[in-house]
Amino acid sequence: MLSPDQAEERCNALIERARRMGAHAGDASYHGSSAESVQVRLGKLEDVERSESEQISLRVFVDGASASIGSSDLGDAALDELAERAVAMARLAPVDRFAGLAPAELLLQGEAPRLDLEDRTAVEPAQLRALAEEAEDAARAVQGITNSEGASASAGAGIFALVTSHGFSGSYGATSFSISASVLGGEGSGMQRDSAWRSARFFADLPAPAEIGQLAAERTVRRLAPARVRSGPATVVFDPRVGGSLIGHLLGAMSGASIARRASFLLGKDGEQLFDSSITLLDEPHRLRGLRSRPFDGEGLPTAARKLIDNGRMTGWMMDSAAARQLGGDPTGHAGRGGSGAPHVTPSNLVLQPGELTPAALIADIADGVYVTELIGQGVNGVTGDYSRGASGLRIVNGEIAGPIAEFTVAGNLVDMFAGMRVANDLVIERGIDVPTIRIDGMSVAGD
Repeated sequence: MLSPDQAEERCNALIERARRMGAHAGDASYHGSSAESVQVRLGKLEDVERSESEQISLRVFVDGASASIGSSDLGDAALDELAERAVAMARLAPVDRFAGLAPAELLLQGEAPRLDLEDRTAVEPAQLRALAEEAEDAARAVQGITNSEGASASAGAGIFALVTSHGFSGSYGATSFSISASVLGGEGSGMQRDSAWRSARFFADLPAPAEIGQLAAERTVRRLAPARVRSGPATVVFDPRVGGSLIGHLLGAMSGASIARRASFLLGKDGEQLFDSSITLLDEPHRLRGLRSRPFDGEGLPTAARKLIDNGRMTGWMMDSAAARQLGGDPTGHAGRGGSGAPHVTPSNLVLQPGELTPAALIADIADGVYVTELIGQGVNGVTGDYSRGASGLRIVNGEIAGPIAEFTVAGNLVDMFAGMRVANDLVIERGIDVPTIRIDGMSVAGD
């Protein structure tokens, strides 16, 4: 894997080759990563894996048309071929009047913010094995656990670099460490499974492995001997580990590309009151040690904190440069880059701000409802907002969490669901999308 400076140098060399081949403009990005992981099962070593990868990608523009191409070979001969092929492809591509680099005057100027994303701690495979073993041992020690799917620990590092033909050059590195455990409880057809995991930029920020294992076991035991739930209208409460998926559906509909294609259930709702005034959603790209923090976006634009939802009101679309041109606005610094291809909208660390009630107070007046801990399937229509997903979790009876339930469906329309959303005060920052417990009245539940 290249250093950040080396990655920028290779990207710049690729841009220069493309310009000599006839490209009028372009950008190049580099993704490099390395990772080690160790998995154990039933107290025995099951797998040790070491991986390394790197890819350089080129996007060129010729007479209003563009083409993208990528390669894992970073040698001089490979870069020559990559540039030649990209320019040839662009000359055959149709003109796209919205495609192009980000406006030069909007590019990040000066030094990028330092976000403390790299941990220099060296973690050896033997340490990873010990972490995984401790997590699994803690899980298997809980009464009711009968088997294990294993536990794992990993350590990784990555580099991202971006260079454009109109003056931007930047790079940053990031590390990650994780621990996970998955166990089973019960016997035969009554067997249930669940898991727990945590990831952090810094090794010292991980919780104790035993905490991860115990949480996985407690979740599993809580699911044993599930009952069925009656069909009908009901209040649905989403556990924080699944509630973030609702924000994911919102983000897809807020993408400028979706709006430009007229393929969003939020079409025509820019600036409208979508949620109760107590709801605020923050995008925080500069959070220190954040799992999705970044000093600049995938087009070289500066990133900045923004309220995507402010007191229940949507503040505008998330747009890369192409969508901004099509919609007549400005890019918002939300462009992301994958292995190759054009930029796409990607937010950073998202936080749904907590409410004032405890989770217990939030559900205290629910006579008969469901508490969802797992969602299954992909039954969400991004154009209409219709929502229907399989689920499992716990029953709520007279304001108290009751026994486990499974094999039911929760359904509604996201516009109505957002309007009726209420949140508790139990926010914990531990994922890329963090939400407190979420309550939504008036949904449909289909069970027996």
